[in-house]
Amino acid sequence: MNSESLDGRLLFAIPKKGRLHEKCLSLLAGADIQFRRHHRLDVCVSLNHNIALVFLPASDIPSFVGKGNVDLGITGHDVILEANMQDFVVEEQRLGFGKCSLQVQVPEAGPIKSVDDLAGKRVVTSFEVLAKGYFDKIDARLGLQGEAKTKIEYVGGSVEAACALGLADGIESGDTMRAAGLHAISTVLDTEAVLIRSATIKHPELTTLINLVSRRIAGVIAASKYVVCQYNIARDKLPAAFQITPGRRAPTVSSLEEEGWVAVSSMVEKKMIAKVMDNLVEVGAEDILVFNLDNCRV
Repeated sequence: MNSESLDGRLLFAIPKKGRLHEKCLSLLAGADIQFRRHHRLDVCVSLNHNIALVFLPASDIPSFVGKGNVDLGITGHDVILEANMQDFVVEEQRLGFGKCSLQVQVPEAGPIKSVDDLAGKRVVTSFEVLAKGYFDKIDARLGLQGEAKTKIEYVGGSVEAACALGLADGIESGDTMRAAGLHAISTVLDTEAVLIRSATIKHPELTTLINLVSRRIAGVIAASKYVVCQYNIARDKLPAAFQITPGRRAPTVSSLEEEGWVAVSSMVEKKMIAKVMDNLVEVGAEDILVFNLDNCRV
């Protein structure tokens, strides 16, 4: 592998480890981006596309994409904001995995009950930029200035220990800290994995391939969220059925051999399918079938 072998290829940054890594590998497989990564190498070329995969720490990906060093990337929405790269990248789509909440948490038995109580005190966090932006607004609203402002201190790990050791009055964390005797008093940000590209087009010749990859990934994500629901129903009951299964755009309706009856096919959110089936029975639908989607284009 050398730099010449990457010339003209779309560079796609993937988290090299952590909670996003395995999900990204499944996403690449669903999008039919085939590759063989040699042991310990962080760059490999696709076997069936003009793409090179670059495996990077998730925290580095927003900067690499924003500065145009790579063309596409997958990382967390919170990581983009923490890196101050939101003006330099475009979020192509949210991916539905890697979801978590960045929360302000304090000792359950302590006197602090709200973020206003915490303002002006010490907060430790691994998300220094986000925490400062959040508490700067609270400080401004409460009129806290200078030494009276909230003190934000960076801790790379084990933030839950800071309160117990007396190092901080509160923490900002994306993890559940109930076992450490903490509870959330505010949510700073809800986040998940996102597909991003540079806000400035550096390689216009790769736009078609970027769009292809983005569509394929959108199809994989949609297939994971939806099922196809098919059922038979009397034509005069279609309006009620359409209220239950409106589909992404509209249901597909086909006439049956039996006069006055139709077959309906519609995409339904997987998490809602049990309730949808119950409601269809109530309006007169019969022969209700559900099919999982392996892939799709939406």
